[in-house]
Amino acid sequence: MSSRLFALPILALTACATVAPPPKNVRLMTVNEPPRSAEAPASKATHAPTLIRNGTVLTAAGQVFENGHVLLVDGRIAEVGQGAGTAPAGALVLDAKGGFVTPGLIDTHSHVGVYAWPGTIGSADGNEMTNPSTPHVRSESGFWPQDPAIWRALAGGVTTIQVLPGSGNVIGGRSFVAHLKPEGSARAMRYPGAPEGMKMACGENPKRHYGGLNREPASRMGVVATLRTALQKALEYRRAQQKWQRDLELWRAKHTAEEGKPPPPTAKPDGSPDDPPEGPPRDFGMETLAGVLDGKILVHHHCYRADEMHQVLDVAREYGYQVRSFHHAVEAYKLADRLAAEGTAVSTWVDWWGFKMESLDGIPQNVALVQRAGGRPILHSDSATEMRRLNQEASKARAAGVRFGLQASDDEVLRWVTANPAWALGIDGDVGTLEKGKRADVVVWNGSPFSVYTLAQQVLVDGAVVYDRAGHDVPISDFELGLVDGKDLP
Repeated sequence: MSSRLFALPILALTACATVAPPPKNVRLMTVNEPPRSAEAPASKATHAPTLIRNGTVLTAAGQVFENGHVLLVDGRIAEVGQGAGTAPAGALVLDAKGGFVTPGLIDTHSHVGVYAWPGTIGSADGNEMTNPSTPHVRSESGFWPQDPAIWRALAGGVTTIQVLPGSGNVIGGRSFVAHLKPEGSARAMRYPGAPEGMKMACGENPKRHYGGLNREPASRMGVVATLRTALQKALEYRRAQQKWQRDLELWRAKHTAEEGKPPPPTAKPDGSPDDPPEGPPRDFGMETLAGVLDGKILVHHHCYRADEMHQVLDVAREYGYQVRSFHHAVEAYKLADRLAAEGTAVSTWVDWWGFKMESLDGIPQNVALVQRAGGRPILHSDSATEMRRLNQEASKARAAGVRFGLQASDDEVLRWVTANPAWALGIDGDVGTLEKGKRADVVVWNGSPFSVYTLAQQVLVDGAVVYDRAGHDVPISDFELGLVDGKDLP
């Protein structure tokens, strides 16, 4: 996202002409719901089992069931297969009516909640542009869980997003993965067990902002130097932490009494107390970058040009970490073989190009060429509006590849917005495909998800229906309370 702030003074709502209380079947956000742990899977669902039948089931795992079913029990997928399936006693049965069933869509690049609607300066919390390196900040701290864009994303079949800081800084801070269920806080919306990410950025955004302030970085040289300097400080911080841990273990061993012997003295020969060694002062930014070096925090790097991606990969190799995904990456096709070999995913658009110099050489075949090289292409949004049509973006990317002679099956195309982004976020063992045991994040569409005429009919998160187009059972923000008639929600 650009470091500029886009102010929209008025939120355009289709239902502004009719002021009515929300319908009775609209479930409202409450602020006193118990939080879900960020470290452990959510507790078992308390709602009834759900059976989805009579649709074409696209699993994104290599199997397609043309008249299939999906059974959801306790928030997990209990069964996927051919035929109508058998509904357990008391189960909710959803009739796909000849439509399609897919995993929930996943967006690796979103600023929803940190650049919340209606897009005023007061709701712009995604860029801490006071220093080119701010690894200590976290997008979770600026996330507004009642952003009206969240519920529109659900209407587009999106169930999981990565909320990133903006790209105004070389090192922008920690991201977090949000599960789109109604909760009262960012922490409660964390996807259970998902690793955090680190947002970094190349190129024009940081150099334009800080160059305008006559500060480093004012050039691409300065951007790379800023990155390397921060990583070197983190390396030294980690070494200091490791030395302290070693010294502390030695001190503990020295002061541990052996069996049958008195404890060792707690004073030095000169009489001074033999206190445990003190560690270096805690530094939240260096702690975060040390997590990057250890592979515990996944790197998502905003980078357009091929030459800059090469440089970032070289720096990553120098410091021993992996770039999990390049974002935007409109020139990824120029180094697709290296990206595949490095195991770095590509989160990109189909046809966003030309809006600044570094985006000038994008081509719509980018995704298909990354796929051909054996890489992991992903369609991301960077837009609360684009996010609602990720399925159509995947279809456009396939069409562009076909014109280039590059074919892709429905299963492969679906993976561009489900399984591949799940991998990039480190949650592919839990979500992204319709397989037994995985989390029950499912979308029922009224037609092929690759058609511009298709709409999501029901969206389920952890096996619970959180969006129902026919029943308008969608949470709405307090911001819209009393302003939106539920019949006019998207």
